[in-house]
Amino acid sequence: MEPKARFFFACFLATWVLKIEGEEVIDVSPCDFPAIYNFGDSNSDTGGGSAAFYPMAPPCGETFFHRPAGRGCDGRLLIDFIAKHLGLPYLSPYLDSIGANFRHGANFATGGSTIRRQNESFFLNGVSPFSLDIQVAQFTQFKSRTGWFYNQDKKSSNRSNLPRPEDFSKALYIFDIGQNDLAAGFRTMTNEKLKAEIPDIINQFATAIQNLYQQGARAFWIHNTGPIGCLAVTLHYLHDPLPTGYVDHLGCVKFQNDMAREFNRQLKLRVNDLREELPLATLTYVDLYAAKYELLANAKQQGFLDKASICCGYHEDNDHVWCGNKGKINGSEIYAGSCEDPSLYISWDGVHYTEAANRWIANDIRNGTFSEPQVPITNACYRH
Repeated sequence: MEPKARFFFACFLATWVLKIEGEEVIDVSPCDFPAIYNFGDSNSDTGGGSAAFYPMAPPCGETFFHRPAGRGCDGRLLIDFIAKHLGLPYLSPYLDSIGANFRHGANFATGGSTIRRQNESFFLNGVSPFSLDIQVAQFTQFKSRTGWFYNQDKKSSNRSNLPRPEDFSKALYIFDIGQNDLAAGFRTMTNEKLKAEIPDIINQFATAIQNLYQQGARAFWIHNTGPIGCLAVTLHYLHDPLPTGYVDHLGCVKFQNDMAREFNRQLKLRVNDLREELPLATLTYVDLYAAKYELLANAKQQGFLDKASICCGYHEDNDHVWCGNKGKINGSEIYAGSCEDPSLYISWDGVHYTEAANRWIANDIRNGTFSEPQVPITNACYRH
């Protein structure tokens, strides 16, 4: 074969990374991501919020870590299973300096975070001051400072805990945020007002991606927001008789899920625009809403209890004691501990998913079935 012909044949092989047979997506040439940088809220917070504010308390972490590990869950989160699938260690939170290793990425997510900054009164209601723009600013500082220290002393043993500067452009950038923007809107706005605010929220999401792109990020894995109207704690607040049309066929709060779908519709359109605006980027839009809804709709068939069942916490009638806390019910003090077998539950504490549910969702989305383009996460660096 002539040298020129060999060159074009090699280029062809480099671009032919996927083969689709029916609905099966076959992974031919993985990207081999050296690192993950994650931005989000409590759904992917591996300890940032716990380090910045109050530490996570037992029984969180009991299933896998056997101790509180900064996660609002009995074990691992979706981001943990993604990291494991990519052959990378669990992400160290940017805000936690104790025992952190950032060679293979960092996690900027914190519980309660929103895309758009909220006013100070929201901080008292569990909303984090670390909004998405702050998380991106933290990444910018992280990239700059770790690069400086990495290049200062090439013989230092501390260097092994720092990211290699050349890995930033090869890393996978994951987003899982937006649920708290909707939750804040439900508390303070009419549906019409919240719907009118969604374009601005989406634009701020896009600005974060553009900022990272300008800093060299190229591969983006973007989760849409889940069915917030199906959260178990929300379902515990429902009491008959309900207004006609208040819940959907699955028994979830319809107007909340409708708002989540509208948010996701606009996010998907904006991601499509970004593909044109950022010519060197690969943006994978992941329909996490559909994956979670599928699990909720088929809970019992998949070996789980009903979607409204909560493993940790006390939620009866109008009495609520949150997971790991003590409270008085009818004059008696109770401790809201966990259930006997968390693997049977989808909901850990009424808001967050159990490790078992997170594993199920991770297995469902990683092969690209719920992605656009339909590529497995291992191939999320290739443009199609």
